[in-house]
Amino acid sequence: MKSSKVVSLGLHICDVLGRPVNGIPPGQSLTILDETRMTVAGTAAGASVDMAKLGLEVYAMGAVGEDLIGEFVESSMKSFGINTAGLIRKKNVQTSTSMLLIRPNGERPALHVPGANACFSLEDVDFDLIAAAGFLHVGGTGLLPGIDGEDTVRILSFAKDKGLVTTFDLIALETVDALPLIIPCLPYIDYFMPGLEEAVLMCGFDDRQKLHRFFLEKGAGHTVFKNGEKGSFIGWLEGGELKELHIPCFEAEIVDSTGCGDSYCGGFIKALSRGMTLEECGRIGSACGALVISGLGSDAGIKDWEQVLNFSRISKTSIPAGEKK
Repeated sequence: MKSSKVVSLGLHICDVLGRPVNGIPPGQSLTILDETRMTVAGTAAGASVDMAKLGLEVYAMGAVGEDLIGEFVESSMKSFGINTAGLIRKKNVQTSTSMLLIRPNGERPALHVPGANACFSLEDVDFDLIAAAGFLHVGGTGLLPGIDGEDTVRILSFAKDKGLVTTFDLIALETVDALPLIIPCLPYIDYFMPGLEEAVLMCGFDDRQKLHRFFLEKGAGHTVFKNGEKGSFIGWLEGGELKELHIPCFEAEIVDSTGCGDSYCGGFIKALSRGMTLEECGRIGSACGALVISGLGSDAGIKDWEQVLNFSRISKTSIPAGEKK
């Protein structure tokens, strides 16, 4: 590996969050909330913030609008030490924004404007910047129509030709058939990191072993399925035999689940950059998720690398109800 620099390419979103929300008030009536925040989020940008907090040199690559929300996203990322030279400002389109109504149990129904993310194109990609990095994290296939498909394959294959480690996350939706977009990418992905529910949604079957094999046999180096309170499952093939690690999640106060998956990816990449084992990478990812879920917004909970490392070493793991130790 020539560099620990990370290019994080894909969705850049401004989240507007409030909690706790039990329902939308009728008519023009008012509901009082305990807390509101505005944060940088998205499968690329959310992971970028967490990686920067963990001490990685991060380069953002994506699109925002030439509006005040775009100014907020860019300035916020810079405040975390993220290089935003690859963040393109698009004219006549607003920055992608989500309104998240956080329920008391941490669930987060969303109201979303795709905005500038839908305008990010191959012409906006700085291949020289990618060539100088050690990691490429791609996040958002299915919601990036300007590069989805062949262009994402080109970006990933270029990164592999230059010797980068590639990681890949997405937001699978029932309204988007992401699988045809993802399958050609798999031979160029070292760590394919969807939520387990997203993998099930894409493939149509819920046997985890079959899911691992489906993506691995189509070329992914590793499958990393994030599965909430049940932890995560890392799979790979050795001589055609499927190997799997189960990484439990850590006990944490549940405030808001926004960005937990992004933080897992960020922590996993940080651990990879330090040459840690797969199990250690998974534990660091789980520690990041547990810290983020304890606060409001995708940038909550995580302070720095030492905090996360210490948390992963001393905190108790959680066993979901109905499962044995």
